[in-house]
Amino acid sequence: MASESWTDKVDESINDVFEPIATKANEIVFYDVHVFGTDFPLIVGWLVAAGLIFTGYFGFAQVRYIRTAFRLVRGKYDQKDAPGEISHFQALTSAVSGTVGLGNIAGVAIAVSIGGPGATFWMILCGLLGMATKFVECTLGVKYREIDEDGTVSGGPMYYLRKGLAERGFPVLGKVLAVGSCSMLLFFTFFGGNLFQVNQSLEQVTAVTGKEDSFFSGSTGAFLYGAVIAALVALVLLGGIKAIGAVTSRLVPAMAILYVGACLLVIGFNIGEVPGAFATIVTEAFNPEGVAGGLIGALIIGFQRAAFSNEAGIGSAPTAHSAVKTKHPATEGLVAMIEPFLDTVVICTMTALTIIVAGGPMYEGLRDDAAAGKAVDGSTSQGISVTSDAFETALSWFPHLLTVAVLLFAFSTLITWSYYGMKSWTYLFGDSKISELIYKIVFCLTVVMGALMSLGTLVSLSDATLFMAALFNIVGLYFLTPVVKQELKKVLEYTRRRDAGETEEEIEASWATAGAAKEA
Repeated sequence: MASESWTDKVDESINDVFEPIATKANEIVFYDVHVFGTDFPLIVGWLVAAGLIFTGYFGFAQVRYIRTAFRLVRGKYDQKDAPGEISHFQALTSAVSGTVGLGNIAGVAIAVSIGGPGATFWMILCGLLGMATKFVECTLGVKYREIDEDGTVSGGPMYYLRKGLAERGFPVLGKVLAVGSCSMLLFFTFFGGNLFQVNQSLEQVTAVTGKEDSFFSGSTGAFLYGAVIAALVALVLLGGIKAIGAVTSRLVPAMAILYVGACLLVIGFNIGEVPGAFATIVTEAFNPEGVAGGLIGALIIGFQRAAFSNEAGIGSAPTAHSAVKTKHPATEGLVAMIEPFLDTVVICTMTALTIIVAGGPMYEGLRDDAAAGKAVDGSTSQGISVTSDAFETALSWFPHLLTVAVLLFAFSTLITWSYYGMKSWTYLFGDSKISELIYKIVFCLTVVMGALMSLGTLVSLSDATLFMAALFNIVGLYFLTPVVKQELKKVLEYTRRRDAGETEEEIEASWATAGAAKEA
């Protein structure tokens, strides 16, 4: 029997200390109510309800203004000398890289295995609702951002909660919500947005390079893997949001093309199954077979997966979107709507459709277990295995392509969350060069730690803190929706007048004249 390594001992000791805390936190944050025989986490209801309310309040903005959003991304309404650090496209890819992660591969696989094909329908619906929430929070992210003398931008939920609620007459509540949101996001940064990504990507690399015989299964290989990833992250992190935007503007399209292209190839090999798969997704959304809780069970699983994937309402994305070059906050709110569409409606749906049409043995086995009421392993590694199994039905070497996708997804999540964490850190501990340096060192050391140990209880606790952030954030969003409505009206007028041929200077001059007349 092999002796236990020091990293295993440290891992076990830390897990033992934090296990009761993580268990209690998860019980509170993911508190279940029993709905038609199925457990329903109230936090998922909180997120979905926000999406429904914002969709109604803004008159289905995600449908009516999606064309304007894509025009903004293409630079049609760019303003000269607008404050900010990155373009609309770079802000979008930076935020997308933070949400498009292992959950799009593993989480979706588990969702359709447990909830059946019908869970895909509810994932799509929840993704569409999340577009409205992203619009609200990212508009506020730009509205209340702070810009230093050197042009560096600081924004995110902590700024609009503190400053926005103070404007509405609730300064104390705003400060409490800001610190709460900021603290939760910072904790998740180190363990969910960092350590977990490294650990799970290493596990996939090890699996395709020999498993127990792989070089990466030993401590030396794991350390080198972590050190290389840490060095790459450090290079990007040193350049700030401009470097992150430059990297993600190339990385996100590349990894999306790679992954979606691979999915389309698998679907192409099973093209005859596609019409039936779409029909099954729709019919089993309302009349699922072999799913605990029936329709409600499929709905809950689909909503839960989408809410976990696109992070709408969490407050993370406004940090990246706030750095955009714009004079009109709602322009970036409209652009941010594209994020849940890409993350959930496109990429998650491609994963689900690939697994359903391929019908790999692992997927079929898990479906049988779920139908029989047996417990199903819902771990990330199991989810990746289900997707890998579906890929292998097309070509034997396709799992290696999936490994590349896993690495890219994990790395993109790492670099974006490194920025989110830094902004949370400097908000709490001061925006100085020393403070930033300490954060960057700790973050990169955590990358190496993620390759050497799993710290499962801390990762579990970080999941709870991420969704605790949604409690703080969405309360503030409800208070600030009138502000967003005013910003939306201004942007719609701006784009209408630009389309009519007026210049940016003419529009701003007329607004300045109208403002002066109103004050007089």
